[in-house]
Amino acid sequence: MRLQEFWSRMEGQFGSMRSQSVARDHVFGQLGGLTAIEAIDAGVPVRKVWLEICKEYDVPPKER
Repeated sequence: MRLQEFWSRMEGQFGSMRSQSVARDHVFGQLGGLTAIEAIDAGVPVRKVWLEICKEYDVPPKER
């Protein structure tokens, strides 16, 4: 998954304003206590970050 696809999916799932908040403000325990943006910047694969967001926010499997 590329970063552009990540942001497209984030905006599709959460809307443009909330997607920014989810990515920048929510700390994910499964990502080492990092936000999504911090995890991506630290080299965590974008797909893994997306899947952790999906788990945390109960995104339906067909939309993952």
